[in-house]
Amino acid sequence: QVQLVESGGGLVQAGGSLRLSCASSGSAFRMGWYRQAPGKQRELVAHITRDGSTNVADSVKGRFTISRDNAKNMVYLQMNSLKPEDTAVYFCSAENWARKMYWGQGTQVTVSS
Repeated sequence: QVQLVESGGGLVQAGGSLRLSCASSGSAFRMGWYRQAPGKQRELVAHITRDGSTNVADSVKGRFTISRDNAKNMVYLQMNSLKPEDTAVYFCSAENWARKMYWGQGTQVTVSS
């Protein structure tokens, strides 16, 4: 069982930056970030494999950067040039080698215009 704890959400003005962090209780093949806005489905923001391969959603490409620290079982999401449409609850995810997914409790990101 992997437990994930996110931190770093909050309220920011459009154009601002936030950095999300997620601590995992164990190692994972792939870690990432998803988000869910009110009335919408959860969507992938970005994920990164243990060897550093990344997949980033087109909607955030060039603005968000995902990174991880394997030694610390941490994953980060640097969010720059934030827009009101980035407002959502952001969930950390971890996928083990058996392709089982684990989720954090979520952290709210609100971008004001």
